Amino acid sequence: MIAPLIPSMAADLNVGASAAGLLVTAFALAYALSSPVLTALAGNYDRRRLLILAMAAFAIANMVAWSAKNYWWLMGARVLLAFAAGLYVPNANALAGSLVVPERRGRALAIVNGGTTMAITFGVPLGASIGDHFGWRATFATVGLMSGIAALGLKFGLHRRVGAAAHTVGLRERIAVVSKPAVLPALFVTTLWATGAYTVYTYIALLMDAATGIRGVWLSAMLFLWGICAAGGLALGGHHHDRSGPRAVLVPALIALAGAFTVISICAHVLSHAAAVAPVVCCVIIWGFAAWAFFPAQQARLIGIAGPRVAPVILSLNASFMFVGFSAGAALGSFVVAAGSVPNLGWTGAACEIAALALLLSARTPTAVGNVTKAL
Repeated sequence: MIAPLIPSMAADLNVGASAAGLLVTAFALAYALSSPVLTALAGNYDRRRLLILAMAAFAIANMVAWSAKNYWWLMGARVLLAFAAGLYVPNANALAGSLVVPERRGRALAIVNGGTTMAITFGVPLGASIGDHFGWRATFATVGLMSGIAALGLKFGLHRRVGAAAHTVGLRERIAVVSKPAVLPALFVTTLWATGAYTVYTYIALLMDAATGIRGVWLSAMLFLWGICAAGGLALGGHHHDRSGPRAVLVPALIALAGAFTVISICAHVLSHAAAVAPVVCCVIIWGFAAWAFFPAQQARLIGIAGPRVAPVILSLNASFMFVGFSAGAALGSFVVAAGSVPNLGWTGAACEIAALALLLSARTPTAVGNVTKAL
């Protein structure tokens, strides 16, 4: 949400853009580290009540961010937001899977995860537009209000006994999955992909301004275009995986992503703003499709490696490794920005995607797990 707001937040809080970018790092790292621990600790707690409390805490943390007096106040609010989100998301997925018969489980999970697609498509550009017109604090206030409404929806929309007997996988079971030989390298592919993506995405406002001069309402339009392509990439990646397998999606997605980031940096260095607009917009379209086509194919690949029986565990771990990558990418991008090299963000992100591709190609994926597509 805050990526397009980084310049205005930095100016208002009297910090550099690289320091403001660390607010993304703090959220992503806190999410990655806290989510599996908090989810395991809350395993025996009534899941309906847990979701209501987590969403209410998310709403309150947004209002704390809205009222932040200084940078460190806001940093603390971002960590609280990560704790609440990291507790909510895996439990929402688990509850969705337990509410329906197995034959409808995929559709139930698709509905819950469809919220992510909606947020990518509409939430980010809407937040950017609100922040551009009313200030970054208004974006947090809006999300806080929406989260409060969502908490009420959970309270009155879910039956009191829903999810009361649901089981949550403990830390020991998660560690057992990671100990499988091919799992950890596959998870690091996710981390490298996410690192490259967030090296660029965290500072997209600065990079678009440096490459094309695009800012304000036009930046919101660019983010909306990127979101539509991301939603299309999610659907395309899942569909093409079912037809051709994970590598047929993952390899071209990483190549396309590295290429798009590279071209953006080249445009920022050698072209005028006017001349760079068309190629950069094309790269943003490719970026959206490629980055999120990767995601469902990588999830399916991980289930194929770990086995369908532990699919919830491996997908939860994948989320944690992804957020570690988001955190690392935001931190890496902050170093690039601090060095005064905003146009080099694309090259840095591309290097991470190439590293992910190299690790993917060097891995030998087990084939004895069974029919993953059928299991999904």
